[in-house]
Amino acid sequence: MPGEKGEEVAAFSFMLPLAIVFVILSLDQASKAFISAKIQLHQTVPVINGILGITLVHNRGAAFGILRNQVYLFIITSIAAVVLIYFALKDNRRNKYYVVCLSLILAGALGNLIDRLRFGYVIDFLNFYIWPVFNIADSAITVGAVLLGWALLMKKD
Repeated sequence: MPGEKGEEVAAFSFMLPLAIVFVILSLDQASKAFISAKIQLHQTVPVINGILGITLVHNRGAAFGILRNQVYLFIITSIAAVVLIYFALKDNRRNKYYVVCLSLILAGALGNLIDRLRFGYVIDFLNFYIWPVFNIADSAITVGAVLLGWALLMKKD
């Protein structure tokens, strides 16, 4: 039947980002709630000695804590990023690789935006000791951005 293939592609184009955002956002918010309920602010629980610990931090800045206490700036910037990514994802001509990259960035942006709207800060807890403490949303943004940057650099016209 004509149009069925196009409808399947449209459904897939909608379901893939939705699934990625749902999974990452759920993991991010659940992990933040769990850690916040189990340990005290600034407490560290070693997971792998000298390599990984869980440290509860309330980050009132951006990456690495820069621009502390600029919550409204971060909220506005995050909302703008979410809207731009949403419109980019609506473009069904994008390939699956870009959809995955943008969905990871969107999920991370939403996870940290939810924190900023609820608490005025972002809950961070993953501590590799040689790097500032971060969370699952930060990881999703970083992985999505690195993969997207790589794809754009390797793109052959």
